[in-house]
Amino acid sequence: MRKIRLFIASSLDGYIARTSGEVDWLFTDQDYGYNEFLTQIDTVLMGLKTYEQVLTFGEYPYKGKKSFVFSKTVPVEKDDNVEFVRSDWQSFINRLRQTSGHDMWLVGGAQTIHYFMKHGFVDELILSIHPIILGNGIPLIVNDSNLETVLELKDVKTYDSGLLQVSYDVKKI
Repeated sequence: MRKIRLFIASSLDGYIARTSGEVDWLFTDQDYGYNEFLTQIDTVLMGLKTYEQVLTFGEYPYKGKKSFVFSKTVPVEKDDNVEFVRSDWQSFINRLRQTSGHDMWLVGGAQTIHYFMKHGFVDELILSIHPIILGNGIPLIVNDSNLETVLELKDVKTYDSGLLQVSYDVKKI
């Protein structure tokens, strides 16, 4: 079964973006394992807001990867970069995990991460914690008392920039 890996950055206080969706505070001075991670995945999963934010970065960065956007409101089935998944997400993800291929990357955003966590689809969490406190923004984890998840520490990397990257396996109970 293919693994779904959440590789994401957050502020020290747990925000993945400003309230506006901007991620201008992210460090771009180093790779922080991103390119190595990209070689391990062949499928990209994200929500509509994340996809729209990615499109503001210029050329679509995940060319050559199969990309799916989860949204119940998008009016089209496909564009040049992605296929949209509008309904029956659970069955779609279960079928996708059974196909052959490399690991899959859950890019974001918060609502999509919540759905995947709630349904036990995330196998690994790689979190790059930036040494900044935003004070508010879009949280990594939506407040949900039913979302309690046990993690098993795999690795910790520190960088001179102050960035801390922690990797966890998500324990299946």
